[in-house]
Amino acid sequence: MIRSRHAVIGLGLTLVSLFPFSIALADGPTAERQGQLEHLLVQDCGSCHGLRLTGGLGPALTRSAIAGKPRDILIATVTHGRPDTAMPGWSALLSEQDIVWLVDRLIEGKSTP
Repeated sequence: MIRSRHAVIGLGLTLVSLFPFSIALADGPTAERQGQLEHLLVQDCGSCHGLRLTGGLGPALTRSAIAGKPRDILIATVTHGRPDTAMPGWSALLSEQDIVWLVDRLIEGKSTP
């Protein structure tokens, strides 16, 4: 009984210690990081999707082009890529927070320079 109570207390303390981290994730990337991500969006994404993201080797990523596509699918695509296509997964280079910010930026239609 004492051992299980210690496990519950330990789990509770772990969860409480993660709470500030989850709040930080909700805030999104810093302004400096957002600038870096904007650059990545234009240069790296733009190299396949077109510099204005209107299409190229990859499909258009404009607001109208992705309208109606589920946000979680867009996030999964950026995270894991698309098999049998030129679309790589970006999870090795970008955090989950970065990827969510980029996808939200595209959904909002703020994708062109």
